Amino acid sequence: MTMLELERVVKHYHAGGEPVRAVDGVSLGVEAGEMVALHGPSGSGKTTLLLLIAALLAPEEGSIRFDGRELSRMSENEACDYLHRDVGFVYQNPQLMPRVSALENASMKLLVGGLGTRAAKARTLPWLRRVGLEQTLERTPEQLSGGERQRVAIARALAGEPRLILADEPTGNLDSARGGEIVELLASVAHEHDAAVLLVTHDLEAASIADRRFTLRDGRLTECPLAAETKSQSVPHPHSVTARG
Repeated sequence: MTMLELERVVKHYHAGGEPVRAVDGVSLGVEAGEMVALHGPSGSGKTTLLLLIAALLAPEEGSIRFDGRELSRMSENEACDYLHRDVGFVYQNPQLMPRVSALENASMKLLVGGLGTRAAKARTLPWLRRVGLEQTLERTPEQLSGGERQRVAIARALAGEPRLILADEPTGNLDSARGGEIVELLASVAHEHDAAVLLVTHDLEAASIADRRFTLRDGRLTECPLAAETKSQSVPHPHSVTARG
């Protein structure tokens, strides 16, 4: 089932009087149970594309549908519900509350959603363990390394078991070994929980773990056929994704 569909999506900016084609006619379909990687140079439009999919930006042209629902037709409350309930967003820079424990920070989205403290922490603990933070549950962001803070943010995004995971350079603050583990975790979440994962990364090795890989350059999306062919040979998967720039 195609969970996320983008059709001829356009988002342009103006910088210094010049137009910037951040997203320029992107069409993309991502299936439930599939992880898709996007890579490209800085400023190529990758983060803008994630913000559009999260309904935090509105496209100038084209349509974005999640589970058949057009995002542009959602009311403000519906868009907030979509972002809170269906989307797990891992931002490039962890946004953690200061002087609050790692466990509380990772539980925050569930707490804001109305889940009781004990239940929220119980649901969050397994995800903190999966990202390797079982020894740092009571440490605050001030006591954590940059990589540990990033892993808290990843656990927070996964704790609600979202149907769509948007990960913006989630391994940027991690060493290569830990980064590989995190990307493998995102892939397993997609396959085990039938979630759709869109991974933005500059790391080609991390991108190779995905079911499909695409390059975004100057706002245009193109598939990497060698990566797709290699992946299809090594890890057969029943789902597919299509894209055209």
